[in-house]
Amino acid sequence: MLSETVISKGYQTVVPAKIRKAHGIMPGDVMEWVDTEQGILVQPRKKRTLQDIIGIVKSGGDAVESKKMIQKGIK
Repeated sequence: MLSETVISKGYQTVVPAKIRKAHGIMPGDVMEWVDTEQGILVQPRKKRTLQDIIGIVKSGGDAVESKKMIQKGIK
């Protein structure tokens, strides 16, 4: 399915209605832009499921300390 949109002066664009409906894209969803050798790939970011969230909570620990370690490249 080929669709075209225009980039605005603010570098914004619109996801065509046919594509939004076909892939269930809703306001607030995040689109990922990937630069590949073949061109640009635009895809919706995988939505988190309840199981994903439960897995995060079960890992436990101090969230602030975990974030600091990740930012430092330790974890």
